[in-house]
Amino acid sequence: MTRVSVIGCGHLGIPHAAAMAALGHDVIGVDVDRDKVTRLNTGECPIFEPGLPELLAEHTASGRLRFTTDIAEAAAFAELHFIGVGTPIDADGRSYDNSQVYGAIRQLAPHLTKACTIVGKSTVTVGTAEQVTTLAQRLAPAGTDVTVVWNPEFLREGHAVEDTLRPDRIIAGVTGAEGEKAIREVYAAILDTGVPLFVCDFATAELAKGAANTFLSLKISYINAVADMCEAAGGDITRIVEILGIDPRIGSGGMQPGLGYGGGCLPKDVRAFTASAKQLGAEDAVDLLLAAEKINESRTGVAMDLITEALGDQPLRGTRVTVLGAAFKPDTSDVRESPALALALALHRGGAVVTVHDPQAVANAMLRNPELDYTADLPAALTGAGLVALATEWPQYRQADPDTLVDLPATPLLVDCRTTIDPDRWRAAGWRVRQLGRPGK
Repeated sequence: MTRVSVIGCGHLGIPHAAAMAALGHDVIGVDVDRDKVTRLNTGECPIFEPGLPELLAEHTASGRLRFTTDIAEAAAFAELHFIGVGTPIDADGRSYDNSQVYGAIRQLAPHLTKACTIVGKSTVTVGTAEQVTTLAQRLAPAGTDVTVVWNPEFLREGHAVEDTLRPDRIIAGVTGAEGEKAIREVYAAILDTGVPLFVCDFATAELAKGAANTFLSLKISYINAVADMCEAAGGDITRIVEILGIDPRIGSGGMQPGLGYGGGCLPKDVRAFTASAKQLGAEDAVDLLLAAEKINESRTGVAMDLITEALGDQPLRGTRVTVLGAAFKPDTSDVRESPALALALALHRGGAVVTVHDPQAVANAMLRNPELDYTADLPAALTGAGLVALATEWPQYRQADPDTLVDLPATPLLVDCRTTIDPDRWRAAGWRVRQLGRPGK
């Protein structure tokens, strides 16, 4: 058992803190938001993440997990400190803003009076871990007895608990045996199940996270480019995904055509990885990554074209459009860089009367785009609509009964921008369905 602190309690820090408690460690979470800390200490989860409220309630009640705004308290308590603060995109729009990482170190290090380990989990620019080491050892009374490890997270929002407790790999960027030992101890319960540990240098660990997310982004942009070709040629993108997916060198994971990627990770990671490639002089890599970005940024326009085509002679202006989905992906309330909201906003600016439905993200979406109308009631959202655009692939939409919904819209016309529903089932119920890269009927 290790005494652990988790500094920064957001989409990364809260699941990580709860999971560390579930693994048997005594954990203290640190955040500057007093209201959030109060809610967390009562077992209330401020973000939507399946399985997290139960885990949080269980371990705050047991006393194994608690939260504070006092970083000195955490420094005195813990022997291993996870840094999970945000690294948003910088003002230049290309690289990470690491100010919260350095800020956390500046606040933590002066209180480190004995040997301990700092474990960075935030996604950062190459070279950050080395700078963090220099800064921490300079400011800490314990000096070089403070060890730094870089352990990038690979959490998928909507799967954060599963990805923390049962990850497919753990990466540890270290400079010596002490760092590796600390990682092996804190993750012992996971490593004992056979999860591979990749021990490497700082630069490799920092690059690995960006490489993983940008490769996923490349797959998404690639299949969307092929979907555009199918749309022009009359091909069926879902069959092509099946054909490609059977090839063990390729696989179908991550190849779902639609509105592209969004959220707090992939967009910024692609931009920052592109900036790193440029800084390192890898110009061919820059060109490849910029192409992926360009395709992703085109998806709203492609969806708008599909909607315009589906409407036929009916003008978009004045049409009541229901957008199903506000979150950037299912099983989260996160709307950062949400393709669904981008589409809803484009429809609104095109003159449509837009209502947005989402099972979890309505409150956050209202804060981001208050000019749109929202509801968490699906039948109310569909009633009177002249077109329904499916923009987030929530299982609630895929599993909905089209027979019970068909009489609610003024026109039962569904444009599935995520290629997620069974079109034959919906058409049999009386809906007209259009999906990107699939022949219309």
